[in-house]
This record gives sequence, structure tokens and C-alpha cells, in this order.
Amino acid sequence: MSPLPSPSPLAIRAGRFDRLGAHCTDEGVDFAVFSSEAERIEVCLFDATGRETARIPLPERTGDIWHGEIIGLGPSTLYGLRAHGPHAPEQGLRFNPHKLLIDPYARELRGAFTECGGIYGYDRGAADADLSFDTRDSAPFVPKCVVVAPEPAPAPGLRRDWDETVICEAHLKGLTREFPGLDPAIAGTWEALADPRVIDHLAGLGVTAIELLPIHARRDETHLARRGLTNYWGYSTIGFLAPEPRYLGPLGRAGMRAAIAALHAAGIEVILDIALNHSAEGDHLGPTLGFRGLDNRSYYRLQPGRERFHVDDTGCGNTLDLSHPMIARLALDSLRHWAVDWGVDGFRFDLATTLAREAGGFDPLGGFLDALRQDPVLAGVKLIAEPWDLGPGGYRLGGFPPPFAEWNDRFRDDARRFWRGDEGAAPALAARLMGSAEIFDRAGRRAWSSVNFITSHDGFTLADLTAYARRHNEANGEGNRDGHAQNFSHNCGAEGATGDPAILTRRARRARNLMATLYLAQGTPMLLAGDEIGNSQGGNNNAYCQDNPTAWVNWAGADEALHGFVRRLAALRRAHPVLRQTRFLHGGIRAEDGAPDVDWHALSGGAPDWHDPGLRAFCLHLRGAAEAPPGARTLGEALIAVNGAAAEATLTLPPPPPGARWLRALDTARPEGAPCPATGPHAPLAAESIALFVPEPDA
Repeated sequence: MSPLPSPSPLAIRAGRFDRLGAHCTDEGVDFAVFSSEAERIEVCLFDATGRETARIPLPERTGDIWHGEIIGLGPSTLYGLRAHGPHAPEQGLRFNPHKLLIDPYARELRGAFTECGGIYGYDRGAADADLSFDTRDSAPFVPKCVVVAPEPAPAPGLRRDWDETVICEAHLKGLTREFPGLDPAIAGTWEALADPRVIDHLAGLGVTAIELLPIHARRDETHLARRGLTNYWGYSTIGFLAPEPRYLGPLGRAGMRAAIAALHAAGIEVILDIALNHSAEGDHLGPTLGFRGLDNRSYYRLQPGRERFHVDDTGCGNTLDLSHPMIARLALDSLRHWAVDWGVDGFRFDLATTLAREAGGFDPLGGFLDALRQDPVLAGVKLIAEPWDLGPGGYRLGGFPPPFAEWNDRFRDDARRFWRGDEGAAPALAARLMGSAEIFDRAGRRAWSSVNFITSHDGFTLADLTAYARRHNEANGEGNRDGHAQNFSHNCGAEGATGDPAILTRRARRARNLMATLYLAQGTPMLLAGDEIGNSQGGNNNAYCQDNPTAWVNWAGADEALHGFVRRLAALRRAHPVLRQTRFLHGGIRAEDGAPDVDWHALSGGAPDWHDPGLRAFCLHLRGAAEAPPGARTLGEALIAVNGAAAEATLTLPPPPPGARWLRALDTARPEGAPCPATGPHAPLAAESIALFVPEPDA
């Protein structure tokens, strides 16, 4: 395949090898690309119509980095890469210069993928198809990389303390696509997220950090395209430094920067969900889009002795090999790009166990996690692990090193089981209310390490959790076999929509109980966007491919009563630091008053019988941690009274602090009731309810 002639005004020289990707210089653009096994790397240039105008071989190789400076180019240049090398699929080598490749370090992509045979490196109709070789040019069917001009650095991120953090997990488009009053031209884009009405809504929920599902450039899988669907969630990344073009509004990158700045101005951090565990190229039968064509054996883990095939610890067809120093470098460079060049405040790592896999399996002290934690930039941002993957020994809740926080699915399941009425669920709920200390209290980790959630993008919404006993994913086209089969949900007497007022009343209280459990527990609460207004997905618990009203937040049907209740919860958590302590509580005795930092009571007094499988009620008495340093124990006190039984109960109140009385500050059975003082040593608790009592000065 001979290079096209280079346009005469362009010259090329060695350039730099120490920064990967495309970078503007005083006289042109530096290009640097990693490939350990390529024989030649070409930079392909395109005009605005998508016509290829030149193929320019990079003239220098320093180690495994191919590089060159093309004189006369500048910002907005459209380009791609072609890699020449051996085609030996059974050895894991899949070079094919007929396929235009996306630069792994591209900071912007223009155009879209076309689903066709030309993007595959092999003839899909051949026997043993992936062993064949396809000579069609893929350039017309893939996006082009864009040379990005130097941009002014944003203000540093907020770096808010973990103990004041409340996270809202949201899909950028789904949150804003149907938000009332927005200009349709920006709905579903970064510019919509910058709208003051959207930000005011988040702030009213006590949100201090918005965790966005992947916003990186992606490709929708072939099987979805055939069904007319897309990878709506975005866990199909092809560009770890490039924003997804579908979310850029009329202002483009400037609108994205404005959104991050507006959130910061409101005190809200931006956390990006990033899927560094796999790429959009899929398994050995997937397309050749970038990583596979540049260096398949370096970018991906391949099966030992069967290098034709990928290791699939992710369930997505391939697994990026972050034990390789250059692939780890790509991951770290991408994280620094978002933290430094965009001002992002943290990252949630999808299937994070994969990131710590070494030759012997999961290693919390493995190379990538070590490099991440010692990086002078990244060590200061919020790091959140989804502590599992689909590989052997992949479930690692509590196994990540500080300063990681972790998604705690035990909180999700135990809270659901208790409020569903499962026997034996009370002790587990009690542990979750205390920040899951038995899981996380080690190696100096703090109580905020547990990211508590009732729902997330993956599974039922809060409304559906109380309205459906089983999943309803028929629209996904997979025979309703996809999604979680075990949801610990309950429909309260009818499957789906109903007009029965008794069922609706019970569902509403259960939703409040679950929200109260989330906001009153030690640890870091994470709210799923839309739960606060009763958003439903019609029972679909795997809406990953539903870029439509099924998965978009339905603002028109907002449950304003629930919204008001969640706002009250947020205000109480903010006002009472005792509900969000940094240290784990274990019943230690406080030096200043001789009281334990936490007490558990049966509602009638005495200790709860945790061995009773029918235990449905208890009271939690919170004070400041016994091991807190002097001067740090100004947290106040609180009682959290839980009655999961089907009958009203009576709580025997412990003595209040000197000079104070107990105030019932919140009651899920009286969601709109004003705070009221307890009038004696006993207080009624409605069936299936939570009440919060805090001390107030005795009048």
C-alpha cells in the first residue's frame, strides 16, 4: 500500500517523542504514536469533506514510539493513522493498513461510525473469518481525529471534603433531555447541564458532586446497531481523551468547559465514570478501529497459548492490559488530561478489579493502582472503584487501598431486603447504617470509603423498585434475559402501574424509607438522578440501550411530594455532622463524657436481639467518635429509630443531652409534618417507618 504524495508545502522532521498524540508547535504539529510491533506508522490527513489528501510516514522511532513534526499544519487539522506490520491473527498480530485508526491520544473526534463490513480487518463472510484479510479502506466509515489548539487551563477543581460529599449519578443526556423550559437546541448536552435551573435542582438535593456516566467518545456495538439501538450508557469507549461528540451542543468544547465551571461555581464537583477496563473494539470478531490495529498484543490481554482470542474479564469482549507500561501510561495520561485540562474533580472506575489484575490475579498493590495513587495530580482527586469484574475472583468489595472509595452493593441489597420484609435482614441493615465498618475499617480507611446507594444506572429506579417484582426488559431485544434477575424488589401488591390508593400509599412510604436509609447512613450517599421525583423506566432494569424516554428522566411526571422529602433529608444531613462522620464508630467510650460513641437499643429499651430472625425494629444512638482528636467532637447527637414491622410500635427514648430535649426532626410516616418535640420518655413509631430525633435546647 503506497503512501499518497505529501502536499508540497508540508515538510516533516523528527519532532518530539516524549508526549503522545498530536500537539501544536510554533511551526506545525507534533505526532507521536506508540506501537511495539508495527513496521511503519502513517499519519493520514483529510480535508473538510473527508477526502484523504496525504499519507505521511512518521520518520523516527525512539523505543516503541513513532514520531514526527509535520511543518505547516495547525489546529483543526483532521487526521487518522495507518499501521503497517505483520498480519498473523493466531499470534495476536492484526495489522491492516487498509483500516484508518483513531489515535488513542486524540482529544477530539469529528464524524460518526458507519456500521459496515469495511471497518473490520477481516472478511466477515469467509470461513474462520477473523483469520482472513480485508482490503477495503475504512476511512469513509470512521470519525477523524482533530488537532486541538492549546486551550487555557481552567481553575483547579473544588476538592471538597469527603465527609460533606453527596453524589448524584446521572446520564448527561438523560438528566437534561426533557428538563422543563430548556432550549431544544441544547437539551441533552453539556450546555443544558450548565443551565441555572438544572444546577439549582441538584443543589437543592444537597448534591456536592455529579457523577456522570461515560462522556468519552464511543462506538455503538454492532448487535445494537442491527436492532436500531445504541449504547446509551456509553460503556463502549474508543477515545479516552476525547469527549463524545453527541453531547457537545452549539458551543462545542466551550459549552462543556462552561458547564464544568458553572457546576464548580455552585459548589458541585464533577466526577467522570471512566471505563478503562475495555474498549469498543470487542473480541476477535470486532472491528479494527484503533488499539487493535496499532498493537493488539500490547493493548489487550490475550489468552496464553491461544493469542487469537482475547481475555474477557469484562463481559465486553476484551480486556485492556494495564499491566503493560504504555497502556498504563495511556490510562494515567487520560486521567491527568481530564483533571488538569478540564478541571474534573474525580473518577469512578468501571469494573475496577480489572485495573488491578496482574499475572497472579487481583493485586491491590499492583502497578497501575500504585502509579495512580502516587501521581502528584491524581492523588488529590476523588477516586471511586466499582470493586468487581466478571473474571475469576473478581468480587473485591473492601479490597481497594486508600484513598479509594468503593461502590457498596451490600448497602443496596441489604437495605432493599430489610424494607421488603425479608427475615434476618436487621443486623445487615444495622451494619450498613454504620458505614459497613466490617468491610472497610482497615488500613486507616475512613467511613466515607463506603459509597452507599439504593439504585444506580444499572438496575431498577427507586420507583420501579417499589412497583415491580420482576424485570421488564423486552424492549432491549434480548428476550428479557438481560439485566439483574435478583433485584430484592417488591411491587406492594400489583405489578406496575395501578390506581389502588392503598398500594400507592405503601409504595410512597417504602420509597421514603429507602431514601431516608441512604441519607441517614454513615458513608457517602449516592443518589440516582430522577429517583427524587419518582422517575420510572417501566420496569426495565437494564436500560443501557434505550436512548429514548424509557431512560430519560421524566420531569413532566415529577412526584413533588417525594422531591420535597428528599430536600428535607439533604438539609438534615447537612445540618447534623453526626450523620456524616469521618471515623467508624464501634461503641468506644468518649473521654469527655464517658458515653459510648454509638449505642443500639431495642425500641422498648435494652439491647436488640440480633439473633432473632424476626427482628424488625431497633434504635441507633449516634455521638462523635471516641477516637476523634481533642476539639473534633462537636458533632451533636442523633437517634435513628427504625420500625420495619407491620404494626405501630412505641420507642422508649434514652435521656437527651443535658439541657436538651429530643426533637422529632423527620418521620417517613409524616413526610410533610413539621418537626415536633417529644413530650415524654416515649414516642410512637408508625409501621414501616423511620424517624430521626435530634436534641434541641429545652425550653
